[in-house]
Amino acid sequence: MTLPPARIADGGKPQADTASLNDTSAIGDWADLAFFDQDWPAIRAQIATDQRQILPPSPQRFAALALTQAAQTRVVILGQDPYPTPGHANGLAFSTAPDVTPLPRSLSNIFKELQDDIGVYPATGDLQGWAREGVLLLNTALSVPAGEANGHKHLGWEKLAQQAIAKTSIVPTAYVLWGKQAQRLEKHIHPGDHLVLKSAHPSPLSAHRGFFGSRPFSAINTWLVARGSEPINWAG
Repeated sequence: MTLPPARIADGGKPQADTASLNDTSAIGDWADLAFFDQDWPAIRAQIATDQRQILPPSPQRFAALALTQAAQTRVVILGQDPYPTPGHANGLAFSTAPDVTPLPRSLSNIFKELQDDIGVYPATGDLQGWAREGVLLLNTALSVPAGEANGHKHLGWEKLAQQAIAKTSIVPTAYVLWGKQAQRLEKHIHPGDHLVLKSAHPSPLSAHRGFFGSRPFSAINTWLVARGSEPINWAG
């Protein structure tokens, strides 16, 4: 799946993209989630009438689901909401467009821990490679007004994350819950032979409270290999 750039109308205002707002055809085996019948129509209507620039661009809104189908999901990493800086978010939690420099501080801390853990440091902040390896990079809100972090937190997006967790936990899956907001969703993981990793969020405000040194990447690969699965190529 190629993630297209933002489409901005003359004068810097976002163009309405009604087709993309309505098109969820790329989500594949996620389409049976009740969210898409019960919750998405109301969220879509609110986004469509919002006069602010909404990030990421609508063609990228469900990129996490499109790139990592439910049947291929081996790892779930939960984020909060997309980066509110235009040009940064690409629809995957913690991920950026490949040309973004410097990296957002949370992602920079993730890469520092990755390097300390297994000795690799990805070339860019674009995490599509992880997604194609079976890592579902899902935010608990899939849209945000530019410049307003958590601006769409209360639209009802969290039900999608809850249902995605429930669906993936039908089979053994690794869950990475960074920070209290992600950890609140642990209750939606069905009992089973899962790996659940919890630590502080990689934000600069909390990374030193238990994120650094948590070594989640090697723990996930050790768990996967022990189950006869291929390790994740965290180098991207």
